[in-house]
Amino acid sequence: MLYSATINVMVKAARRAGRSLKRDLGEIEHLQVSLKGPANFVSLADKRAEEILYQDLAKARPGYGFIGEEGGTREGSDKSHTWIVDPLDGTTNFLHGIPQFAISIGLAREGTVIAGVIYNPANDELYIAERGKGAFLNDQRLRVAGRRQLNECVVACGLPHLGRGDHEEFRREMTAIQDRVAGLRRFGAASLDLAFVAAGRLDGYWERNLSPWDIAAGQIMVREAGGTVSDIDTPGDALVTGHVVCGNEFVHGELVKILRKSA
Repeated sequence: MLYSATINVMVKAARRAGRSLKRDLGEIEHLQVSLKGPANFVSLADKRAEEILYQDLAKARPGYGFIGEEGGTREGSDKSHTWIVDPLDGTTNFLHGIPQFAISIGLAREGTVIAGVIYNPANDELYIAERGKGAFLNDQRLRVAGRRQLNECVVACGLPHLGRGDHEEFRREMTAIQDRVAGLRRFGAASLDLAFVAAGRLDGYWERNLSPWDIAAGQIMVREAGGTVSDIDTPGDALVTGHVVCGNEFVHGELVKILRKSA
């Protein structure tokens, strides 16, 4: 397929960082048996991937701002464009050698995400979306699932980590949703959960307390695949609040009703 120059820049950076992560993933199984464990190694892999992304994106688009999970905010001379990057979404999966992780790159213009790339180097799945141009997985056009019966739907969620988030609130939400759907899933990488909704693999997804780099690329992916994305508690922007819920128009609306009622 012919992609825009912007998408080509993002894909090239994601693939180069992906090669680095894939090499590092191969080392994980050797580190699992060591007394120290692979946590420090994964932290280095994360930082290394972000630096590759920063270098490639800054070279192609000098002046753009950059927000990364590891390096924080790096101001650019161009105040209207910002890269929003997670170099390794699904760090815990990666740490355990589970091939469900991704590089996520979003590009915001004047605060609105206009392009997104999500790449899982473990299985070479590349998701791309650009505002007004649709969403694709390895050149195949994506469309959200069309189910309109909640009891036929498979929905993904996030689980609050130890010491983070409101565990009681999540248990209320999970119980309320679990009673209404065909199945719940927890995959451990927010960007891929959003991409799976865009691809129709999942019917819906919700999670609280995310960061902009978790959501940016996936949000435009779902919208360009015909889905609806919002904050859980208000009609506002999940990129701002960190609380995301999505699905086709029907599933999104039903999930919102259930989640707000369980609050």
